[in-house]
Amino acid sequence: MTHHISLRARVLPAVAAAAILVPVAAGAAPASAATAPQVSCTSGKAGLAAKLQRDITAALAGRSGTVAVGLRDRTTNTTCTLRATTAYDSASVVKVTVLATLLWDAKKTNRYLTARENTLATAMITKSDNTATTSLWNQLGVAKVKGFLAAAGMTRTVPGSGGYWGLTRINVTDEQKLLSLITARNTVLSDGSRTYILKLMGQVVTSQKWGTPAGAPSSVSVHVKNGWLQRATRGWRVHSIGAFKGGGHDYTITVLTDGNSSMSYGVNTIQAVSKVIHRDLTPTESMAHRYKPTLFPQEAAVAVPRR
Repeated sequence: MTHHISLRARVLPAVAAAAILVPVAAGAAPASAATAPQVSCTSGKAGLAAKLQRDITAALAGRSGTVAVGLRDRTTNTTCTLRATTAYDSASVVKVTVLATLLWDAKKTNRYLTARENTLATAMITKSDNTATTSLWNQLGVAKVKGFLAAAGMTRTVPGSGGYWGLTRINVTDEQKLLSLITARNTVLSDGSRTYILKLMGQVVTSQKWGTPAGAPSSVSVHVKNGWLQRATRGWRVHSIGAFKGGGHDYTITVLTDGNSSMSYGVNTIQAVSKVIHRDLTPTESMAHRYKPTLFPQEAAVAVPRR
């Protein structure tokens, strides 16, 4: 018995030390759920990773479909991921990539956007105008889009073929890289370009300002781009990417979903996740001072090939 106790005493400190290095992940799961992806969080703020992991997991409990989540808060050095590299059809979320590509390409020749390009870009982001997006996509060409993706390190993003930009394959990791480029100084996008993208993402029309802004405190600036797309397989794709700054935080959120029975089902899933993220990062903000998105979310349906 004495030997057993001393062995245990020697092992426990080693286990405890090792545990410090392990990111917080979901608790023990039933054997049948052992292979399901789990929310994983890390943070420089004590207790925050565990709280986020627990609350995001709870927000997704019982939801059907496939959900991917990305969070990064620079202020507290916090990250959360779920299905970080799972690929989804982009729908209108790719419009931010289109605008970034346009600005990245213009920067190479040190030119400003033309009046036409500015009009198209504004319509593309603030109203999710598909015709404007197609004009810019065709002007740039897939080669330039791929060039930007390479420069941005968005290595797993695959542009849609045949002009179907809404079928670009995206993932949480790359969308979070894009949001990082937009929200901090870097060599890929100029400061003016970043300011321009954020300005337009901050001017999205109310009917399209759903998703990741849900529950955001009034003390932070909100920048968002959403998308939805229905296809014959895997149901509705519903996505939202957002950047938020203020109230002592600087954070980005990506939530990608498919397999939704309706657009509203996907919207509700995204907003359930977003609300707990905003609440956990800014717990002292009252409910009365948090953003409540429209009850009638809209988006522009993107073109897909008939099959």
